[in-house]
Amino acid sequence: MTAPRTKTETLSKTAKSYIQELVLEHKYGIKKEFSSRYTDKGLQCEDEAISLVNNVLGLSFIFKNEEHFNNEWITGTPDVNTNDVLLDIKCSYEAHTFPFFEDEIPTKDYYYQLQGYMWLTGKTEALLCYCLVNTPLEIVEDEIRREHWRHFKIDEDAELREYVEKKHNFNHLPDATKVKVFKIERDETVIWEIQKKVEEANIYFNQLIETI
Repeated sequence: MTAPRTKTETLSKTAKSYIQELVLEHKYGIKKEFSSRYTDKGLQCEDEAISLVNNVLGLSFIFKNEEHFNNEWITGTPDVNTNDVLLDIKCSYEAHTFPFFEDEIPTKDYYYQLQGYMWLTGKTEALLCYCLVNTPLEIVEDEIRREHWRHFKIDEDAELREYVEKKHNFNHLPDATKVKVFKIERDETVIWEIQKKVEEANIYFNQLIETI
């Protein structure tokens, strides 16, 4: 959804790059795989984060949504979608990436993501919930090894281990402090903009398909 650099363009450089990857996957089966310790934590901690949000916000029983939605333009699977609430969970990797003091959504992409989910589900508002939960032990161990390599240490260093472990453990914080919620209202103008961007993306996709 980022605006292109010039008025003569309809898609940003990032959008074009992503579409180019889709073209290679569609035509030649060349699929770009992406994973990182950040996304790994998000996936592994999703259930815990949903439970934390449920407790902090005092919602009626909420659970992980497994239903996939789609329409003519977009597709998606919201984290939670009940009769009462639509929300998406973001697990911050560490305290420094958690929006303790933010008044606006730190990542604009998530705003558009939630607009898409509201479009797909017919909801008029959604909650974007950042959560600060303990990092899984296996990821912490990887971080400890990284820290040792960064300091050129081969043998175990107790101080380095303690330093990393503390960065990824938040048991000492009140639960209410570990959830930051941004309420997003449905905006039909934004949804229309998403629709137009998808149509422009399809045009670019088809143009590339014909060139390779």
